[in-house]
Amino acid sequence: MVEKIRAAGAKPFVTDTNTLYSGSRHNAVDHLTTAIEHGFDYSVIRAPLIISDGLRSQNVAEVEIRQKHFKTVKIGSDIVAADSMIVMSHFKGHIVAGFGGAIKNLAMGCAPAAGKKDQHYPTSPHVVEAKCIGCGKCVEICPVGAASLEGDVSRIEPGICISCGQCMEVCPESAIDLNWEQDIPEFLECLTEYAYGAVKGKEGRVGYINFLLKITPDCDCVPWSDAPIVPDIGILASTDPVALDQASYDLVNRQKGLVGSSLHCNHEAGADKFKGAWPKVDGIHQLEYAEKIGFGSRDYELVEI
Repeated sequence: MVEKIRAAGAKPFVTDTNTLYSGSRHNAVDHLTTAIEHGFDYSVIRAPLIISDGLRSQNVAEVEIRQKHFKTVKIGSDIVAADSMIVMSHFKGHIVAGFGGAIKNLAMGCAPAAGKKDQHYPTSPHVVEAKCIGCGKCVEICPVGAASLEGDVSRIEPGICISCGQCMEVCPESAIDLNWEQDIPEFLECLTEYAYGAVKGKEGRVGYINFLLKITPDCDCVPWSDAPIVPDIGILASTDPVALDQASYDLVNRQKGLVGSSLHCNHEAGADKFKGAWPKVDGIHQLEYAEKIGFGSRDYELVEI
């Protein structure tokens, strides 16, 4: 991709933004080190890597979108400054989005920590006391000190919580939960509005590529996942992120699920694999809302090459 862009006369760079959750991509120094260790180095790809929101996620540009949840969104300033963009996304499942493709990659990948927090604001994790064993793992992992132990039960302070979801991921008893019916549809709309803002001003100058390979049930942001849920399908490309994600979603669901994958009862061809993996989430809502706000169309023509 870098060579093709360079051959077209442009100046390619690879980019990302810092994470809201703690880890090796939480600041630009650790982020760059992690990227280089994974092969995203100039000597390998012949393009520089720029963390678009700066050292501590402070380089932010406000983009006006005038939508339902946000009038403006916060995007990494170097992404806003770029003339055009190729959005390359690994298509997979996700615990709160149902699935992640071009729209989710745009929304989270282009937003600084403050923008990621904006998107997560509808979700508010709470402790199910009957399940909690007081192990303290949520206290250890919380990046802002919102979790604490009161006796043998964990507590999460909603006024401090940034809804990064790390506590849910590490809880061995699944004792931390969300209000799935109320919070998640609103979260998906916030996510979609951020994706819309990430490419505002670049109309006609953005291309999207989804990799339907090793389609795991969980997000790439966690250090674990299960076996791929369906066989590899291929690589899809479009200038419409909504059509691209819809086509990706449909192609995955047409497949027969792989034996041993975590699809629960949805292994049959034609069944919704992502609903099987995450039954509380209707991930397709992000595409419905994206079409509603004029981000793209769910209709598509599949051209095989």
